[in-house]
Amino acid sequence: MEKAIRIHESDNVIICLQELKAGGEAFGVVALEDIPMGHKMAARDIAKDENIIKYGFPIGHAKEDIKAGAWIHSHNCASNLAGIREYKYEPNRIPDATEDTATFMGYNRPDGKVGIRNEIWIIPTVGCVNGVAEAIEDICNAHRPEGVDKVVAYTHPYGCSQLGGDHEMTKRALAGLVRHPNAGGVLVLGLGCENNQMDDFKKTIGEWDDNRVKFLVAQQVKDEIAEGVKLVDELMDYAASFKREPVPASKLIVGLKCGGSDGFSGITANPLLGSFAEKLTRQGGSAMLTEVPEMFGAETILMNRAKDEATFEKTVRLVNNFKEYFMRYGEKINENPSPGNKKGGITTLEEKSLGCVQKGGRVTVVDVLGYGDTCKEHGLSLLQAPGNDLVAATALAISGAQVILFTTGRGTPFGCPVPTIKVSTQSDIFTRKPGWIDFNAGELLEGHSMAEETEKLFSYVLSVASGEAEPSSEKLRKNNLAIFKDGVTL
Repeated sequence: MEKAIRIHESDNVIICLQELKAGGEAFGVVALEDIPMGHKMAARDIAKDENIIKYGFPIGHAKEDIKAGAWIHSHNCASNLAGIREYKYEPNRIPDATEDTATFMGYNRPDGKVGIRNEIWIIPTVGCVNGVAEAIEDICNAHRPEGVDKVVAYTHPYGCSQLGGDHEMTKRALAGLVRHPNAGGVLVLGLGCENNQMDDFKKTIGEWDDNRVKFLVAQQVKDEIAEGVKLVDELMDYAASFKREPVPASKLIVGLKCGGSDGFSGITANPLLGSFAEKLTRQGGSAMLTEVPEMFGAETILMNRAKDEATFEKTVRLVNNFKEYFMRYGEKINENPSPGNKKGGITTLEEKSLGCVQKGGRVTVVDVLGYGDTCKEHGLSLLQAPGNDLVAATALAISGAQVILFTTGRGTPFGCPVPTIKVSTQSDIFTRKPGWIDFNAGELLEGHSMAEETEKLFSYVLSVASGEAEPSSEKLRKNNLAIFKDGVTL
C-alpha cells in the first residue's frame, strides 16, 4: 500500500495512508512531525488565511502560517462556513446512461412495490402501548409460519404531548413504515386517548389493503394482547402467501448514509457508494442521499447536478432551511465534525461534506424529499434529515429504502427497520470488527480497482435483497425508532 495520496492535482495537502513519522517522506515532502494515519500533511507552504484545498475544493483556511510537511488539523485549520448564502444554478451534469438490468429475488406486492424481506411490523401510534406491542411480538415470533421472516414491534416515545410540527412528523414517519414493502403485514396498535387518534392517523396513511394492514385500539377491547395476537396471526397467514420471484434491480431503492467517518471515507467507501449509485441508476434504480448538515460546504456540487432549475431551487431551500433550523437554536452551522471524526483525520465540516456527497456519485439529482415523503423518482433524491446515524437511517427507511448502505471508518453496530450494510473505509476496522462490518472498501487502497469493487458490492447488495445474505445489523434487535424531533413536548 502507498504511504500517501494526493487526491486532486490542485490540493495543497497530502493524505497519509499510514502513520508517517517525522522525517518520513511522501511526494517529495518531508514530514516535520508525526502525522497519524488518515490525516493531512501540508504539500507546500501555506500562508495564514489561505484556503486549504482537498478534493480540489476549500475545506477551510489556515489559522497561521503552515510549513510544508506540517500536520494540518483543527489546531491550524478553521472552517469557512458562516450563515445563509445565495446560490446560482450552473448545471454540471454528465449525460445519463443505461445498462442491462440485473435481477434479484424479491416479494412483489399488490401495490406495485417490491419488498426484500417478508416481515410483520407492529406500529404503535403512541409510546404508551410499546409494552403491549413487544408482548405481541414475543408471542407471535414463537409460532410464526414458514415464509415469514420475523415479527417486529417498532417502539418509540411519541404520538402524544407533541406541539408544533413534531406531531405531524411522528405521523408521517409511522405512516411511511405502514406503507413499507418489506412488511408483508402491519398491525397498527393504538391506545385510544392519544393525540395520534387512529381515525386521523388513517388519513395520513392514505389507501391501504385490509388484508395487509390491521388496526387495534387497546382501550376498546378486554384483552389487547390476545386480540393483537389474533390479528398478527391473520397477517402472518396473509404474508406467508408471498414467495420470492425474479425482480429487476430497477425496483430497488437504496439509502446512502455514512457515520463514524475518518480520513479515508472520502477516498474509499464514499466514492465506492457513488460508483454503486451510478450503476444502480443506470439500471433504472433509485438512490437517496440525506444528512443535510453534511452537505454544508459541498452543496453546490449537488445543486448543479439538479435535473432542472425547479429541482435546484428545492435543493437550495433544503440546505438553507436546515441552516435556519440550526440558527433558530443559536447553534453554529459548522459544529460538526464529531470527536470520532476528528480523531480519524477530518478537520472541518467542509472536509466532511466533500467526502459525504461523494456517496451520490455523479448521478443527476431528480427530486428533493421532505421528511416522511416517499421516494418515487428513478435517480438520486435528496432527503430532509439530520446527520445523526439513527435518525437519518430511519428517515431513509420511512421514505421507502428497502436497504441502506452505511459507510464507516470507526465502526458501529446499530440497525434500523431495513437491512443496513456496513462498509468499512479501511481494512483495519474490517479485520477488527467482523461482527459489525459487511464489506471492506479498504481494498481500494490495496490495489483493487473501483470497477472491481463496485461489481462486488453490487452483487452483495443483490444477494442481501434476495435473502441470501444477512448483514450483521440484522442479527441484532432493530426495534427502536429514531424519529426526527423539532418542537415542544408537553
